Order: sequence, then structure tokens, then C-alpha cells
Amino acid sequence: MDLKTRVSDFFETSKITSTIGRAAAITLILFLILFGVLGFIWDTEPHIFDITDVTNERTSAMGARIVVGSTTVATTIEIANTLLAKQGGYLENDVAPPGVWMDNVPNWEFGVLVQIRDMVRIMRKTLSRSQSQSQEDIDLITAENQFYFDSNSWILPDTEGEYEQGIAALTSYLGRLGDNNLQDAQFYARADNLQAWLAEVETRLGSLSQRLSASVGKRQLDVSLAGDSAASQYTETNGDSEVKTPYFELDDVFYEARGTTWALIHLLRAIEVDFHDVLVKKNALVSLQQIIRELEPTQDTVWSPVILNGSGLGVLANHSLVMASHVSRANAAIIDLRTLLTEG
Repeated sequence: MDLKTRVSDFFETSKITSTIGRAAAITLILFLILFGVLGFIWDTEPHIFDITDVTNERTSAMGARIVVGSTTVATTIEIANTLLAKQGGYLENDVAPPGVWMDNVPNWEFGVLVQIRDMVRIMRKTLSRSQSQSQEDIDLITAENQFYFDSNSWILPDTEGEYEQGIAALTSYLGRLGDNNLQDAQFYARADNLQAWLAEVETRLGSLSQRLSASVGKRQLDVSLAGDSAASQYTETNGDSEVKTPYFELDDVFYEARGTTWALIHLLRAIEVDFHDVLVKKNALVSLQQIIRELEPTQDTVWSPVILNGSGLGVLANHSLVMASHVSRANAAIIDLRTLLTEG
């Protein structure tokens, strides 16, 4: 083979290689654009839904009556269904782009999931039982177990499939609750039962408020043993410490709070329906309504493309502190409501 032929073959091979490389680069760019568009579409939180419409639809579909407890159960089902069926589906366990690159909505999902778990657990332990020695509802046992499944499992089994079984168990309970011919499904709307759930909500919001407030860092004294001179703890801690949320976790905590408050707005509205008589008797209805009012601004549109973390009184906004303000006020109102239910 002469030199001219070799040079010609070299350039021909280079041209083919260049064409393949160009095609690969274009394909990669197109995929990145597609993933970017999908990520933008999926990075959207669901809107508030109407609990009355949801309750009517779900009970009508099963031919069941709307009774005490129907609104809370139907609302919990719809929250769980929204978790799985929103735009992009359930993202927390995604292993492929763009879901695997996203963290705002997955953290929102976790906040919602915690509220579902707390409500289903209280249904099983308290709301469906007349006393501590009464039998637990079989559907609620199943539902609680399913919703406590690992939120990050992708396959064998997948998280979505396990949560769908939890939704099915709650749906069965809702149908039995509104069936004239069945007496084994109950929902007891009593003041002490409502307090049990509010106590769970109080601790969740208290923790979120602290984590949100720590966005700018603060000095904190250890008050774990305050009020009891004989109290002790396993591990000694510093009496004065610096508490600060890591920079790259700021948006995680913020969106977890958005998910938590989104779910709570629906659940509190459902509680307002099912516990209406109890709240009126305790003169606490307006207190519950005020809690809902305090939480509603947490769902306002976030216009900034990033969660800002300006200092408390600095030039830039601090979205975490704004969220903490709403959450703290709601938490304080819940404490007052629990007092009313006890003493009112």
C-alpha cells in the first residue's frame, strides 16, 4: 500500500470517527435537554384539593355512607394517592435521570409521608378503638405496616407497590366504616383521641421549626433536663452549643416542611369536619381554624429559583426563617388547642 493510499485511508477513518463523535455529542445534548425539561415539569408540588369533593367521590364509588371518620380517612387516602400519582410519580426512590438528580420534590414527599404514617398509626392505636383493651382494626394494621415500608426501595419490592397496598387497606376500612351492615369498623371522634394526634403533630412541627431556624446558626443551651432535679441522661452533652443546618441541606429541610404543612392543611380540615361537635363543645373550633390559617401561607409560590439563606436581618431574604415563623405559630396554636381540649 503506497503512502497516498495510507493518507487517504487515515483521513477517511478520521472523518467517520468525527461523524460518530458528533452524533454522540448531539444525542447526549438532546438527552440532557429532555431530562432538563422533564425535571422542570416534575419539580412542581401538587395544589390543595377539596376534602369534601374527595370524600363524596370515594364514598360514592363504594356505595358507602359518609359517617364520622369518613372525611379523615378519605383525605388520608387522597394524600397518599397524590404522593404516588402526581406529576412524575413518586421520585424519592428513582435511580434514573431526571428523578435521581432531583431533591426538592423527594424531600417534599418525605414530609407528606411522615404525616400519612402518623395519621394511620393514630387511627390504628386510638381513633378506631374504644379503649386500650379493644381489638385493633385488621385493615389499619395492614395500612400502617405498608406505609412504614422503606421509602427508597426501587425494586423487589418497590416502594410504590407497598404504598398502594396501604391505600387499598385504607380504602377497605373506609368502605366498612360506611357500610350499614357492618359493625366491626369504628372511628371514635373523642377529645382524648384528637389530643393524641395533635401531640404527634406538635412534636413534628417543633422539630421542623428548630431545623428551619438553624439555617442562620444560633447558640443553644441544653434544657433537656430542666424542671426535674433528679433527671439524668445517658450521654453528657455540652451546656452551650452552636446549632446550624448545613448549607447544602437548607433546601431539603425547607421542602420537607412544605410537604409536611401541605399534608397537615388537608388533615386539619378533615378533623374540623369529623370532630366538629367535640370542637364546638370545647369552644375550640375557631382555634383549629386559626391553625389552618397559620399553615396556609406555607404553600405560597416560591418565586426565587433557589432557597435563599440571608442572615436574619441581612440584605437577602431567608426562606427558611419565613417558613419557621409560620410553623412556629401553628405549633404554638396547637399547644393552646390541646389545652382547650383538656380543660375546655
